[in-house]
Amino acid sequence: MKALTKLISCIIFFTFLWGKSQQVDWNKINSNTIIDVISLQSIPQSNSSSIVAQVGNGNNADLTISSKTNVIIQQLGDQNSIYFNNAFTEKETKAAVTVQGYNNIVDVTGSNSVSDGMQINVKADNKTVFVRNY
Repeated sequence: MKALTKLISCIIFFTFLWGKSQQVDWNKINSNTIIDVISLQSIPQSNSSSIVAQVGNGNNADLTISSKTNVIIQQLGDQNSIYFNNAFTEKETKAAVTVQGYNNIVDVTGSNSVSDGMQINVKADNKTVFVRNY
């Protein structure tokens, strides 16, 4: 029941935060579609900023980023970890990481022209994703 309460709170938070509530069909939102609903929300990124949203227990997001990095991290589930290291570049970089499930790890190091605008979506349990950009 606590997970359902957290899920509903998350839905309300994101909907009002980004002002897109009129575009959400409330009858189609459930635990399987919440990440898709959150991903539909567009976040203006004219200034460098990063956003981390976590729903669940034991999640970890460790970001080491430069001032020109725009990253959106979303985790739904328990025991997920994201390590994002982009501290060694002066170029503007944008990325998005979405994790849904249990005990997943996403480890991203570096950035280059190929990874700019990268989106990683993990919907699974007990998976590890390594991304190295040199």
